[in-house]
Amino acid sequence: MFNHHPLRCSSCGKESAASSKMEDFYELELNIKGLNNLEESLNEYFSEEALDGENQYFCESCQKRVDATRCIKLRSLPPVVNFQLKRYVFLPKTTTKKKISSTFSFPGQLDLGKRLSEPSSSCTYALSAILIHKGTGANSGHYVAHIKDESNGQWWEFDDETVSKLGLHPFGEKPGKASNKDDQKSQNTSTEGSVTNNNNNGHHEAAPSSTMGEMFSSTDAYMLMYKCITKDVNPTESNKIVEINNDLLPHHLLDEINELNASYTKLCVEYQSKKDSHLAYITERRQEVKSVLTEAPAGPGDDSYFWISTDWLRQWADNITPPSSIDNGAIQCEHGKVPASKVTSMKRLSSVAWQKLHSKYGGGPILNSDDFCMECLKDGAKSAVSADVYRERRASLKTLAEAALAGNCPDGPSYFISKTWLTHWLRRKNADIPSDGDNGPTSALRCCHGDFLPEHAPGAKRVSVPEILWLFLYQTVHEKKADDTVTFPSDSHPCETCSRELSDVASVEVNLRAVKLKQRQNHEKLISGKSFALHPGQKYYLVPSSWLSEWRAYITATGKNISSLPEPQTLEAVARSLICEKHSRLLQRPLDLVLKRGSIIQKASNTDGLTIIPEYDWKLFSEEWSATPGKGISAEIAFSKSSQDKLHGSSEAVPITDGNLGQSLDDTNDDLGAREPYIRTDPEVCEECIGERESCALVEKLNYQNEDIHVYFVHGKEAPKSIKEASKAVTVPDRRTSKRSRRTSSGNSISLKVSGSTSVYQLKLMIWESLGVCTRGITKIIVKENQMLHKGSVEIEDDFATLADKSIFPGDFLWVRDSEIYENRDIADEISEQKDDMLQAEEGFRGTLLTSTVSAQLCQDIAFSE
Repeated sequence: MFNHHPLRCSSCGKESAASSKMEDFYELELNIKGLNNLEESLNEYFSEEALDGENQYFCESCQKRVDATRCIKLRSLPPVVNFQLKRYVFLPKTTTKKKISSTFSFPGQLDLGKRLSEPSSSCTYALSAILIHKGTGANSGHYVAHIKDESNGQWWEFDDETVSKLGLHPFGEKPGKASNKDDQKSQNTSTEGSVTNNNNNGHHEAAPSSTMGEMFSSTDAYMLMYKCITKDVNPTESNKIVEINNDLLPHHLLDEINELNASYTKLCVEYQSKKDSHLAYITERRQEVKSVLTEAPAGPGDDSYFWISTDWLRQWADNITPPSSIDNGAIQCEHGKVPASKVTSMKRLSSVAWQKLHSKYGGGPILNSDDFCMECLKDGAKSAVSADVYRERRASLKTLAEAALAGNCPDGPSYFISKTWLTHWLRRKNADIPSDGDNGPTSALRCCHGDFLPEHAPGAKRVSVPEILWLFLYQTVHEKKADDTVTFPSDSHPCETCSRELSDVASVEVNLRAVKLKQRQNHEKLISGKSFALHPGQKYYLVPSSWLSEWRAYITATGKNISSLPEPQTLEAVARSLICEKHSRLLQRPLDLVLKRGSIIQKASNTDGLTIIPEYDWKLFSEEWSATPGKGISAEIAFSKSSQDKLHGSSEAVPITDGNLGQSLDDTNDDLGAREPYIRTDPEVCEECIGERESCALVEKLNYQNEDIHVYFVHGKEAPKSIKEASKAVTVPDRRTSKRSRRTSSGNSISLKVSGSTSVYQLKLMIWESLGVCTRGITKIIVKENQMLHKGSVEIEDDFATLADKSIFPGDFLWVRDSEIYENRDIADEISEQKDDMLQAEEGFRGTLLTSTVSAQLCQDIAFSE
């Protein structure tokens, strides 16, 4: 029993009547944060607490608020005391829990008599059990228990269904120390000093270091159980040890225990019986296999033997449960006997071994020494002879086949066969008769109507061979594939239906080739894709760069691709798609202008922006691609002395960024350098609609969900150039990336699933949990406080910002290095608790442009990349 928080007034010295209530206890919750051992935790637990200032106590005797003290006092002790160690603390800033992994020491024997309100000298408790949490996180890990057997002092580890013997120490015996444990216990326990040893589980053990015997320590123990081993000889009513008589258990509990014990005993007996029966069966099977295999070989002079399938014999010998019956079907030919071709799939058994197997398992068919199949042997001999004859005739006719491929066919009857087939037949290394999988010599020449395919059909090339060669090929192939061999004499006429269809297709392709050739001749400069000089005062037209690339691919396609590529859209439809409905202005910008060798040219692109073409090409395009000549997007080169004048004159002006623009080339170039050229379009570029589209595209890009980013752990202070360049690269939407973690020459690499609303703090936690760094064979976790996270050469700071705020998009490459400032995880967590409050973005605006630090230029680049 203990008196919970007795309050004592500092003025009158009286205790509060309400605080004298007695409560039962079997467990004490002890703080371990900042404390080293059980003694310090107990001192803190039973220390007096001062109530002063705002916490003053209202004394009933003094009738006023006064200073007071309160503490916990023990009145009596139970036979078993549990100490709950507070290994987990709550972090209010992150609303998460963390585990305190600091080392905590506790004795093998503990004197609690001095903790009583009336101290006693004979209240000694011995450590009887330790509950352990393995793992670094508060929300995961594994629980085990170390329990001492009181009958012999042995410690045991209970890990789920596994029970392991630890020895005389709660954390296991150490090599070379088991022999002197009893000596240590028998020595004077007042010896000072300790020797600490670490084991693989993060536990420690020490030599005697106090008056209470050995001291133990652990980084994972969270509950200690002590059992009373000595009592006060003359206990008083207030400080006696409360005992429990196990013989006084209720009858229903005793009956239930006895019933469970009887059931357990019965299960043990049944298990042992099954085990003995199974072991006896295995022994019997081994003896059976041994006896059969010992007598299995048939002697050289033994004329009476039997054949058995090797596969069945292997299954019978290797498995505890043998096959139900003998199966020799796999080694039997169609004539019901043993063919010579199956000699590698069967074994000879002596008569004794066969009788043992067949009498027990049955099955069959029974194949003895007289069951050789002569029919199969004759067929094999015939096939060998036929193969020899085939090779000889093939060698003699090879010259005729080569002459036929060269176009030299002798006079007389001839037949058509596939040119490709005959070429492969001559190149064939294996000169044996063609197999079942080979096509016939005329299968490629037969159309879907079963007639002779016209020669200009795809894959229908043919050669004329003499009759003697055709008869040889027909005989050898017809035996294998009779349905695939059709005779086409040299006077055969092609299928009229196929000829008509092929003529129509050929006519269309001829016309298409002519149209494409004419366009290639009309637009020779545009086909080359080279830039050309632009001159002020001349009229030009604009077409989308993507359409121009599609047009080039279409008219330059040749061969089989001549009609496979789809036609580009008509220019009139393309022009309509470039005009906004709201302002009737352009929805795309022209590509930039540059000054190169005194000439003004436009940058090239296959996908983005609008490309300038000459007026001559536009007029031809209007005829070729159904466009109204007067409804095109016209453009001209204009000059502006300042960016302000340019912006007032036309909102679509694009500045020249070439650094050589201001250099003096000649008088004309000096004039150009003083005035900045830009493209004036009609209609003008609609900056308002383009801005809205780019903003929407950027917001959509920022609001991604469950996408991949890549994180590299870099050894050293700087990331390799390849990683930095990958971090800066513009990501391509929907690109395929590897999801596997891999080790690179510069460090470890992982892929993480994140969203635009994921905070930098959450990303560091994901890296903390996912990225293990192997150093000298030990896996090391990078704590979040040590993570220096970068994208390119820019460090990512502000833990409460989102990835969208930091311009981190799907497919980005980040790199992180370990500052190694806080090696101890607990210290790092405590420092994390003391961080100043950081300004957090309003939750409703996270992942939008209202909290983003993305520059306007980046917005423009992202819009163009999409």
